[in-house]
Amino acid sequence: MTTLDRVGALSVNGFDGSSSAGLSAHTRELVDRRRRVLGPAYHLMYETPLELVRGEGVYVYDADGTRYLDMYNNVASVGHCHPRVVEAVTGQMSLINTHTRYLHEAVIGYAEDLVGTFPDGLCTAMFTCTGSEANDLALRIARHATGRQGIIVTESAYHGGTVDVAACSPSMGPASVSDAAWVRTVSAPDSYRVDGDLGTWFAEKVQEQIDDLVCSGVGFAALMVDSIFASDGILPEPTPFVKPAADVVHAAGGLLIADEVQPGFGRLGASMWGFERHGLQPDIVTMGKPMGNGMPIAGLVMQGSLAELFGRDLRYFNTFGGNPVTIAAAQAVLDVIRDDGLVANSASMGTRMLAGLREAADRVDSVGDIRGAGLFVGVEFIGPAGEPDPAEALRVVNAMKERGVLISATGSYGNTLKIRPPLTIEAADVDLFLEQFARVVD
Repeated sequence: MTTLDRVGALSVNGFDGSSSAGLSAHTRELVDRRRRVLGPAYHLMYETPLELVRGEGVYVYDADGTRYLDMYNNVASVGHCHPRVVEAVTGQMSLINTHTRYLHEAVIGYAEDLVGTFPDGLCTAMFTCTGSEANDLALRIARHATGRQGIIVTESAYHGGTVDVAACSPSMGPASVSDAAWVRTVSAPDSYRVDGDLGTWFAEKVQEQIDDLVCSGVGFAALMVDSIFASDGILPEPTPFVKPAADVVHAAGGLLIADEVQPGFGRLGASMWGFERHGLQPDIVTMGKPMGNGMPIAGLVMQGSLAELFGRDLRYFNTFGGNPVTIAAAQAVLDVIRDDGLVANSASMGTRMLAGLREAADRVDSVGDIRGAGLFVGVEFIGPAGEPDPAEALRVVNAMKERGVLISATGSYGNTLKIRPPLTIEAADVDLFLEQFARVVD
């Protein structure tokens, strides 16, 4: 791979199914059966796929009983099988679960509670089942509000898997975006590789694509970004570098959609929502995965005026989006985050992790940059001339897995470790991760 080669999200840390060499007979059988019945589009992780059967807190266990420290799976944001979430879900399931066209106190109460975590003006919630659905709905709202179609995203973004949202997800591969004449991409605001004022630089890139959309006749509707730029390589600093781009967007009559599926719910340590680190006021905020700790609930929060305009002219219905059972999970997650001080824990454990990673990296030449916010950390590997080194990143990912620690890789070149453990992680777990990391990179 050269410095000009980019990889899709599905290519990073994927199992090579072309060979079953080295797999146990049982694993080989499962892989073969899975491929036959689920097809080739489903991808597995790691050189040797894992068969996970149980989870508890920050640990998961495979079919042989081997324990792994989960430093990657942000779906279980408050830890695998958190007892308060399990109790909430099973309790509601024993009462009723139905669609969303009936009144239900818990659904209304959670919506009130959720919007209460946002700045003034972001006051209306709508629920879906997945983050992809939430982002798809956000596109629909933005296009209706502006009367235009064009969307701008970063070059290696991932926003979901519906037809339109996949077109806004270049990390899915060129086939996803090739026919979408209404999508424009901008380079990610990477402080490791961009000199000068990053905010001005990024705003100028966004303005160029706004102008192109206007000149093409498509028109500009929205900029969609996740505030940690996770698939672009985890780019947290220096805040508030997104603010100038947001100002450009609003000056052009467009909307800012903040995709908080990955950075939201306290993961970045400073506050509940990643966009707040940049001093932004998005028009629409989307969320998903960690919202229900694994239950299929997602949604968005938007400005009240947008909700009124959309509801006046268009119809929206989602049979199971925000049903009572998933709402019970979401309420439990929100309660645990607040009651257990998990935003503060994310900040303190993230600081501990960054310090330990930098100490280990000082002893090797292969680490070019370490960056993060809260419990979302990236470690970028480089070669002798400073070029991206995805092979070393992948080696570390698989070596850590063999030592009982699960991480993955991300970024435009697949050379950046993606580290995002459950928010409940404790100091001993962080230290275990750091110990194994130091051994692998030395």
